[in-house]
Amino acid sequence: MDKIRIARIVNTFGIKGELKVLAETDFPEQRFAKGQTVYLINQENQLAAKIETARLHKGSYIVKFQGIEQINDVESYKGGWLAINAGQQEDLAEDAYYYHQIIGLEVLTTEGEKIGKIKDILALGSNDVWVVQRKQAKDVLIPYIDDVVKEVNLENSTVTIELMEGLMDDED
Repeated sequence: MDKIRIARIVNTFGIKGELKVLAETDFPEQRFAKGQTVYLINQENQLAAKIETARLHKGSYIVKFQGIEQINDVESYKGGWLAINAGQQEDLAEDAYYYHQIIGLEVLTTEGEKIGKIKDILALGSNDVWVVQRKQAKDVLIPYIDDVVKEVNLENSTVTIELMEGLMDDED
């Protein structure tokens, strides 16, 4: 079954098998709830694990898994991901999207100019900000607000934006 990323594993925490993760979900309380099954994924392995505890700590989550008691058991997952089965996703409201649906989409202006591809999403409080990677230029930060994002077309893998003044300031 397909896996959906819910967090980036940035480091171990302490010596008792805890991981420091950056959430990539709008539902961290649900995803990191006690007893939830998630998958620790690195380049070589995938391990199903039940969450024992999770707590917010300086903008990231510290997650402890049932049956994992030592740093050595999780060290190889640094730089990897926490994921869920695709079937564990909740239905979203209209015009709401999962991160994995947005990352990789081509960004176009309302005039049809190609800007680049969405490579990351920053959750910054009132609205998300999409990081758009451009060819031979600095990344562009696009706020996910109605004034800017005009259409998300998952079938065509495109996002159409209204290019507001100052969004793509190439001058340094």
